[in-house]
Amino acid sequence: MPDMVRLTAWVLRHRWWVALFWAAVAVAGGVTAPTTADRLSFSFDLPGQPAFETNQAITKTFGTAGVDDPLLVVVRGGDATTSAEDLARRLQQGVPGTRVVTAADASHLTTADGRASVVVVYPRVSGGPEPYAATQPRLEKVVTAARSEGVDARLTGFELLSEGGSSGGSRSVLAEVVLGAAGALVVLVLVFASLLAGVPLLVAAVSILGTFLALLGLTVLTDVSAVVEYLVALVGLGVAIDYSLLVVTRWREERSAGLDNDEAVAAAMATAGRSVLFSGVTVAVSLAALVLVPLPFLRSIGLGGLLIPLLSVATTLTLVPVLLSAVGPALTWPRRQATVGPSRFWGRVAAGVLRARWLTIAGCVVVLLVLAAPVLGLRLGSAQLSGVIGDSASARAVSAAVSGGVPVGVVRPVQVLTEGSAVALATRLREVDGVAAVAAPTTWSEGDQRLLQVYLRADPASSAGRAALDRVRSTASRLDARVGGSPAEDADFVTAVYDDIGWVVLAVVVVTFLLLARALRSLWLPVKALVLNALSIAAAYGITVWIWQGGHGTDLLFGQPAAGAVTTWVPIAAFAFLFGLSMDYEVFILSRMRESYDRHGDTPRAVVDGIAHTGRLVTSAALILFLAFIALSTVPSVDVKILATALALGILIDAVVVRSLLAPALVGVLGRANWTMPRWLRAVLRARPVPEPGHAAGPE
Repeated sequence: MPDMVRLTAWVLRHRWWVALFWAAVAVAGGVTAPTTADRLSFSFDLPGQPAFETNQAITKTFGTAGVDDPLLVVVRGGDATTSAEDLARRLQQGVPGTRVVTAADASHLTTADGRASVVVVYPRVSGGPEPYAATQPRLEKVVTAARSEGVDARLTGFELLSEGGSSGGSRSVLAEVVLGAAGALVVLVLVFASLLAGVPLLVAAVSILGTFLALLGLTVLTDVSAVVEYLVALVGLGVAIDYSLLVVTRWREERSAGLDNDEAVAAAMATAGRSVLFSGVTVAVSLAALVLVPLPFLRSIGLGGLLIPLLSVATTLTLVPVLLSAVGPALTWPRRQATVGPSRFWGRVAAGVLRARWLTIAGCVVVLLVLAAPVLGLRLGSAQLSGVIGDSASARAVSAAVSGGVPVGVVRPVQVLTEGSAVALATRLREVDGVAAVAAPTTWSEGDQRLLQVYLRADPASSAGRAALDRVRSTASRLDARVGGSPAEDADFVTAVYDDIGWVVLAVVVVTFLLLARALRSLWLPVKALVLNALSIAAAYGITVWIWQGGHGTDLLFGQPAAGAVTTWVPIAAFAFLFGLSMDYEVFILSRMRESYDRHGDTPRAVVDGIAHTGRLVTSAALILFLAFIALSTVPSVDVKILATALALGILIDAVVVRSLLAPALVGVLGRANWTMPRWLRAVLRARPVPEPGHAAGPE
């Protein structure tokens, strides 16, 4: 590892060049940010997976359908079926290339009482995040014209409902950053009570803009998922603030101990700076683990994501010492006496935990296991229709149609592509248990290709719907037909990502263990940290499943019903985020305990010292991230709400239960074993021998 003392000395000697460099990076990142955003990919390809390949063939052949769920027009009234047929013709005339399915193709598209009928609409698709962006306004114009003539018609569809009812329902990344930064500023003002609160925010801004600039370079080499944009904004905000907060807090502590300004900067970088370096590498490893997943868009998230902690570390280790050296003392205005050094409150908490260490361990483990229990019933997939139904007129229309007997599978049809007899295949598919209706429109043919629409009786995201889908795929394969549609691609996504997820997790665990063992010069501290991370993440998963899949509190917290399933990509994304971010706090705490133990060799005292010095810091840092993820949970997209829920709860559980209570209790129980490193591990890591207490080695 680099010598932090020499690095800091070099930075301070060249402070103006360093400042100019980061200023140039920030300006360039800000100027090119729109270009970077435009170059991001909205592709979620699953190459080699059967549903993806089928969907590609469907879209290429028919110009629409495939993985993109249809829009729906719900027509209500006394003669709904006839009105729906007439409106379907007008839609095709008004928007050429549009393909439709009506009750003439599948009678189940009209409710049992005949007062509502659904037109399944597939406009031509265009690239980008909204496949019908070019055609939807024209469809809306036709529907609006029909309404002006007295036809009760509503344009709806799964994507429109899940995004809050319109394509423009989601907020920009900038809005999320502003919300997160506002919450962070409140916390930082409470921590510093001075202009120092602006330093972490300034460093975060430079880091985020620098990461966007690096991201632009990455887009030249490979496709980068648009999801990375949110990673850079929100995770970058939290990580950069956390790292600079750690260094600035240590600098204040060293200043209060009597060091002059530059000496305090050097001392802070030699201790807190070293922790930041190891923490950043750990976060990068957890995000880079996504590179091992055999899907291009997740790999791109891994490649783009690892830039976040690396740029955050770079700005913290170079820009923060420059700012503190140049203007640090002036930023203590209004010079209110700041609370520095160990916190009495957190010292008392640590002492209380040590007095009841076994009881604390037992209680915390039981609580975490109870919170994690719902994960055993985890169901992966897109949200169920019941989870995206809001209170809009379009939502009420589709809900009423489904309640009246229209199959819920109409919202997300299963599509079957065949070169054989569509009539014979449709007959066989109608006999499959769980299939409500099959439409085989004669107009859905190109050359020798025929496309059928299969409407499941149960929601495709439910257990019953997934079982019915499996039966449809089995039947179709026996008849040399291929199955596509978003439900089939969801199922293949789960298979592609999670069948080999154990290897991804193992790679992260092994690399993280080696990094922590090297940083902490210990065998058991890294083992303990990894076990606690597993418990923390499992608990976050469990509560997320309980809320979003089980429907406990979604109305109260988010004003909408439960999704009924957890989005397929959320668990692995949440793992990558939470593993690294939680390990950040572990490194901060354990590094301070290690530093204390090396001075005096007393484990209980080291625990109290470590928690007293970092408790307030870790709580503040966790609160900043928690508020950022709460801001993220307010966007209309259900998928993003689920991810934000997992991240916010994971950070909260980790800071309150794991790092404040369980971690110090376990260190107290392990005693001297915490601080030992076997010779074989030292040889593997080429680490120095563990110094005797009172003879601590200097920073590496």
